[in-house]
Amino acid sequence: MLYWLRQRLGRLRPEEAAVLALLGRWTATHRMWVLAGWSVITLAGAILGGAVYDRTQSVDSLRPDAESMVAQSRIDRLDPQGERIVAVIAGRDFNAMALVDSATRVMFDIRAIPGVASVTDAYTAGSSQVAADDQSSLVVVELRPKLSDDEALAVADQVAAALRRIDAPRVLVGGELLAERTFGEQAVKDAAIGESIALVVLCGVLTVVLGGLIVGSLPLAAALAAVAATLLALSGLAEAMPVSEYAVNVVTLLGLGLAVDYSLLILARFREEREAAPGAPVAELLAATTATAGRAVLVSGLTVGAALAGLFVFAEPLLAAMALGGAVVVGMATVIGLTLVPALIAVAHRRIPPPRGARTRPSAGSSRRPAPGRPGLLARLAAFSQRRPAAVALTVTAGLLLLASPLFQITLANSDARSLPAATEERLAYEAVERDFATWAAQPVTVLIEAGATEPPVRALLQQLRDLTGEKELDLRSDLPGDVTVVDLRPAGPASGEPAQRLVRDLRALDMPVPLLVGGPAAELIDARESTAARLPIAVAVIVVATGLLLVALTGSVVVPVKAICMNILTLLATLGVLVAVFQWGWGSALLGFEPWGALDITTPLLLFVFIFGLSMDYEVFLLARIKEEWDRRTANGRIDNDRAVLAGITATGPVVTTAAVALGIVFLGFALGELIAVKEIGVGMTVAVLLDVTVVRGLLLPSVMSLLGAANWWRPAAPAIRSRP
Repeated sequence: MLYWLRQRLGRLRPEEAAVLALLGRWTATHRMWVLAGWSVITLAGAILGGAVYDRTQSVDSLRPDAESMVAQSRIDRLDPQGERIVAVIAGRDFNAMALVDSATRVMFDIRAIPGVASVTDAYTAGSSQVAADDQSSLVVVELRPKLSDDEALAVADQVAAALRRIDAPRVLVGGELLAERTFGEQAVKDAAIGESIALVVLCGVLTVVLGGLIVGSLPLAAALAAVAATLLALSGLAEAMPVSEYAVNVVTLLGLGLAVDYSLLILARFREEREAAPGAPVAELLAATTATAGRAVLVSGLTVGAALAGLFVFAEPLLAAMALGGAVVVGMATVIGLTLVPALIAVAHRRIPPPRGARTRPSAGSSRRPAPGRPGLLARLAAFSQRRPAAVALTVTAGLLLLASPLFQITLANSDARSLPAATEERLAYEAVERDFATWAAQPVTVLIEAGATEPPVRALLQQLRDLTGEKELDLRSDLPGDVTVVDLRPAGPASGEPAQRLVRDLRALDMPVPLLVGGPAAELIDARESTAARLPIAVAVIVVATGLLLVALTGSVVVPVKAICMNILTLLATLGVLVAVFQWGWGSALLGFEPWGALDITTPLLLFVFIFGLSMDYEVFLLARIKEEWDRRTANGRIDNDRAVLAGITATGPVVTTAAVALGIVFLGFALGELIAVKEIGVGMTVAVLLDVTVVRGLLLPSVMSLLGAANWWRPAAPAIRSRP
């Protein structure tokens, strides 16, 4: 199998090189048509792509067949309940006459608003929802269940406006419905700010690094086209499946980064080919560029796409939408790298300066290669690590494992209003409710029993539930069909806290003669964790096998892919460890401008696993493609020198990888400056991963391990013997 794969995909055969060269030559010759086509797509994306934000919606993080989702769906049909608006009236003694009069009038006004189903408060409903210090009280307004999302939001705005008329120093209005809308609006704002900051800073950095405004703007033009085309594609995708604001942010970030990466690789190889063959027609230079660097772009795109296929395996609606959107983005960035970027180079090639410090010199054979100038950062790190490979490999591995050690204390939870900015009213309302009114307002653990409450097994079960939670924490719902029983249990602590999770596990462990389903936030969190644990091995297998085979195809080696996968896993573990310390423990939270809520979003490790694995392979492909090229060139001349091939490959490709890493870090930092903690986790995580991967892993660990392995790096199974027929 490996031999067949190598023969089919590994070495760039003449006809395969010809296809890629033909693409580069055709793109250069028809550059104005290519630019016109991408201009139309970019313009359409700029005009129509923004509509995706109007089509986004809240997407469930669980599959419909999860037990908690089945229970909730069944309960919604039996006993539909509307959205709830919660408000905390604070800052004045509950019994103050002016407050009592004002709040009483407002409560009756709210009941008169069309679409309001009920109002529960301590002024007119006789509830005891008053804080222990008598300085605040809780109001819960339930809307009618048949309202559409837009209708519910319109009613919620009327309710909120009425509540704010109460004569109190502070009225905090929140609830899941309002929090979700604020999350979406903040996601759009963060995306706009993040992209703007990233593009402006990128323009300056690339102009300085690449040596001019024109050449520095080429990767930006590709990035803008990628973002516009991505938004256009996601807008169409939103017609077929639900897409969340969060997914748009994350997927756009990925497309922006990949487009810059691929542009820099193509641009660097073009400058090298031009230095090696001064005076050659630009079409021939681009043909040589796409035949070499274009192959790396193609393999990299396939590798990142394979990682996203692993994300699709989870089959959760949110992750599936991200995986599908991400696959579209990766495909778009790859096509841009192979078509738009060569066309831009063909138009602006006279304004592209040579690499700094480069000198032309003839190489062996008929081809010419540029003599390297001063070695770059990666080349210097590689030379250092090759002088003492064992010590460097051991030290770097130990350091990465140390960074990963906080993972032993990781806590994963579903994001709620606490992922909003600290000053957001919905988050302040949520925190006030959790602090002072958790007993009254917390969402319960809900038990659905497929039998009537009067049947002996159900009566016995109800007694067991009373023993577990106490009589006061058990509410038996009325007005339901006689063949079903629904019970709400209110354990101590937050709705998805450890006591609630323990209760869910105890309930599901009961041996009952009647069907029983458990729902509620705690049950949803448990289902999400169990689904992740069950599907993670499958996803890992898909990603590892697919990327491993692609690296076998690229290098012809079995050892190099295994080494690359192990190094990527080290990068991932170290990054997640840093995220636990920052976002769960709060280290450096003041510097990053957020308040930690004691957990990571449950989707963050999965998304980072896929994105980090894919982008790490991105840089691995860039380096290995050139290292393999140097190895093949040396072995063809009868010189077997693994260390020199590795160092030469890193020296040639190191500058573009370093520049791409800096550019990508800027992109991700732009998103890390956003206000949403869930998006900030991805931005910070990707920044840490890119910087660790390019400096520590690719600069030190990769060359040291390849030096230790020597010629064994390139081992592959022997070709099967072919017996001639008699």
